[in-house]
Amino acid sequence: MPVCMLDARSVADLTVTAYVGLGSNMGDSAGRLAAAREAVSLLPGVTATRFSSVYRTEPQDFKEQPFFLNQVGELLCSSALTPDVLLDALLATEAALGRERAGETRFGPRVIDLDLLLFANVRMTMLQLSLPHPRMLDRAFVLLPLAELAPELRLPQGMTVREALCGVRHRLEGGVIFQEPLV
Repeated sequence: MPVCMLDARSVADLTVTAYVGLGSNMGDSAGRLAAAREAVSLLPGVTATRFSSVYRTEPQDFKEQPFFLNQVGELLCSSALTPDVLLDALLATEAALGRERAGETRFGPRVIDLDLLLFANVRMTMLQLSLPHPRMLDRAFVLLPLAELAPELRLPQGMTVREALCGVRHRLEGGVIFQEPLV
């Protein structure tokens, strides 16, 4: 029986890198992030290669809510996995972890939030999915943990993550991200 041997380069040719934002500000947020990391790591066709540190984040847009815990995960995905299929798996993971989207306040409190930020260099706009994530360049709570993982990653918009972060007015104080409102 023939044996198929794949070297590291061949395996890399069969995968794409995706980045997912994780956030929570209701209940046991640290526990929910841990459960989300584990669940994402178990998704078919996905290998979670690493996660950023967890940051405490000042709420954006809707200010009257608790601070969030946020981080970003780097995923190695089978090339057979499409962005919309990965998004569906992330939404199912949110639901399994207790998120009920019906009746939520836009940008309001979240039991868990899993946002597909990047999927290789894919640019697309569908009803439920836009890549790259449409607000990621405006959010220090996305760019700072992403810069921890891949500061020189070139975004589909043409700049590196580090360059994008320089364009967002924010400050980091002891693991807490504060961001000035967009003008």
